Amino acid sequence: MSSVRKTETIPQWKQDEVDELVEFIDSFNSVGVVGVGGIPSRQLQAMRRELHGSADLRVSRNTLTVRALEEVDDGVEELTQYVSGQVALIGTNDNPFGLYKQLEASKTPAPINAGEVAPNDILIPEGDTGVDPGPFVGELQTIGAAARIQDGSIMVTEDSTVLEEGEVVDEDLANVLVELGIEPKEVGLDLKGVYSEGVLFEPDELAIDVDEYAADIRSAAAAARNLSINAEYPTAATVGSLLAKASGEAKSVGLYAEIESPDVVPDLIGKADAQLRALAAQIDDEEALPEELQGVEAAPAPETDDADEEEQAEEDDDTDDAETTDDAADDADEDDGDDGGDGLGAMFG
Repeated sequence: MSSVRKTETIPQWKQDEVDELVEFIDSFNSVGVVGVGGIPSRQLQAMRRELHGSADLRVSRNTLTVRALEEVDDGVEELTQYVSGQVALIGTNDNPFGLYKQLEASKTPAPINAGEVAPNDILIPEGDTGVDPGPFVGELQTIGAAARIQDGSIMVTEDSTVLEEGEVVDEDLANVLVELGIEPKEVGLDLKGVYSEGVLFEPDELAIDVDEYAADIRSAAAAARNLSINAEYPTAATVGSLLAKASGEAKSVGLYAEIESPDVVPDLIGKADAQLRALAAQIDDEEALPEELQGVEAAPAPETDDADEEEQAEEDDDTDDAETTDDAADDADEDDGDDGGDGLGAMFG
């Protein structure tokens, strides 16, 4: 007995829907899947309006959404793993990080209903509930809150975690939270995954602190710049600093070696003038000084230990000896030059 293989026939309206979804996917740089469960229709329409101009939302049957993603292929089919429950496609030409930030900012607090799973720990804070004494104090105690009647009101005496993340909310807890006006969940488009330029991003990869990230970038750039300068590796960003550093070092060498360069001469003159004035201030006999140096006072010497003073004195002695030796050598050179000239003059008449 032969078996007959049947080919699935897709109704035209489904094929049209798939074609429109394919066109939707192809028209954006980034395409993602968002959860829309628990969002009232009116609020969903408001979210669509808020996204207008930056992103677009497309709701369809999951089976058709999967078919369209697989038909487009090109890597975007990886999003099919997120197509479960109440979801929609979202498309944007913005980068995935900007999309995630926008969706998170658009979320609003909302009450939680019985049977829902707590998205985070639910806490009833310490303080006055504002509810008059009555059966409500028992309801608080039943759900695990530390409560009692005090000063004519029902008080929660300490912060009380009444349900942990991942647990199911029962009816008693839901009623108490409504009575207290506590809205423990956020309602909004919940991004499950987004595909952009060949990369699949999940929410935990997109949830970054922009300020911290920018600070890290600035720190890394500064460290790279310092490394380039210290290694004397010229780049467009550091060549100016390297030239300024080299110029400063060259000037320091010129001052130390007393090279009479046009760029150094003004500083050499200033240095010599300061040394001259310091020396003049040490001479007691003012009549021995030119008029412009009379009355010059030495700057107060910094306080130093005796050991430092002795060490400085030794250094000064060494410097004086070296200068005296240099001066003597210069005098000798000058004398030799004069004698040689006189000798030649006498020889040739």
